[in-house]
Amino acid sequence: MQRRSFIRLAGGGVIAAATAATLAGCSDAYPTQALEAWRGPGPQADLRRWAVAHAILAPNSHNRQPWLVDLREPDAITLHVDRERLLPMTDPCFRQIIVSQGTFIESLVLALRERGQEARVQLFAQGEFKPHAVDDRPVARVTWTAAEAPATKDPLFGQLLRRHTAKVDYDTSRAVPPQTLQALQTALTDPGVRFGATVETARLETLRTLCWESARVELLTPRTVMESVQLTRVGPDEIGRHRDGISVNSWLPRLANAVGAFDRTNPPAEGSTAYKQMMGRFEGHSRTAMGFVWLSTPTAQHTAAGTMRSAEVQAGRAYMRLQLRATALGLQVHPMSQAPQEFPEMKSWYDQLHQQLLGKPATEETVQMFCRIGYCTEQQHTPRRPVEGFVRTA
Repeated sequence: MQRRSFIRLAGGGVIAAATAATLAGCSDAYPTQALEAWRGPGPQADLRRWAVAHAILAPNSHNRQPWLVDLREPDAITLHVDRERLLPMTDPCFRQIIVSQGTFIESLVLALRERGQEARVQLFAQGEFKPHAVDDRPVARVTWTAAEAPATKDPLFGQLLRRHTAKVDYDTSRAVPPQTLQALQTALTDPGVRFGATVETARLETLRTLCWESARVELLTPRTVMESVQLTRVGPDEIGRHRDGISVNSWLPRLANAVGAFDRTNPPAEGSTAYKQMMGRFEGHSRTAMGFVWLSTPTAQHTAAGTMRSAEVQAGRAYMRLQLRATALGLQVHPMSQAPQEFPEMKSWYDQLHQQLLGKPATEETVQMFCRIGYCTEQQHTPRRPVEGFVRTA
């Protein structure tokens, strides 16, 4: 929002009228319909839709919810990337989108197991996507058989409706105990996905600075920040209509949006209120990290085998389990996705991230997820689209 535009509108009496209409009963709570999915699907005769209703709650990049499921084959769920929901500016290799397929798959597997079914996941049966492309070939085909009695259920399923990603500052007075890192690691079941973590005071400040400086690159690169600006949903009407992207429901952006001062066509101008709020938010997230966790996969091995996309999916499955375990522990996990991004302006920070976390370049091992951890008050869930919006009809 530009200060001069705001003052000019106020002088014309627009603010008073907009305030009455926009802020009547103002609450930062998201509209009820946008959060319906988090109440759970209830008992349904169709096992597949019941499982999918849980899987759409999985964390995903920019809350794009980039999933399409084909249910036309009986007793199977075939997953495709929704190519209308990519992030080509910040995720030009589509790595984060593929990781998000993994979080969906793991949630689906957990849900099926809860109903006494053991899932079989076949990845990329028609071949993997190229490094800088996605196409209409399926990511996964999931089938299942009834588990041997008694059915073995995974306790992580109980956290699916509870988990959320809190995008707020963490409590800097509350340290994360080292033993919590060990508890997180126990949730991982795939030896091909490597876990790393630290709560060491001496290391935290360096990684906090890396988070903040890499965030600045994304925020100050016009095409990458605009990707987020254009996915920002301001106020209950937009949030309820889209149910995706970045939801903003506090009173000042709502008022700016109502009077036409929330610019969706240009990056926030340096010194503007929007600019200061954007920068302050990301710096707060970075500086209040009370620890970090990361997941990585061996690059050379997967490159040689032609399984780099499978590695990304498996990293997403591992991250889903890690976040659910964190939820059970009362811990927050928030991806700091900027430094692992692969657009050209991020290259120096991308390289630094790999050296600082792994001591080797990305050509040897790829950081798939890099997240801050800490504690905060419970936050509301992010919106989700209705289940039928994910079901492929043709």
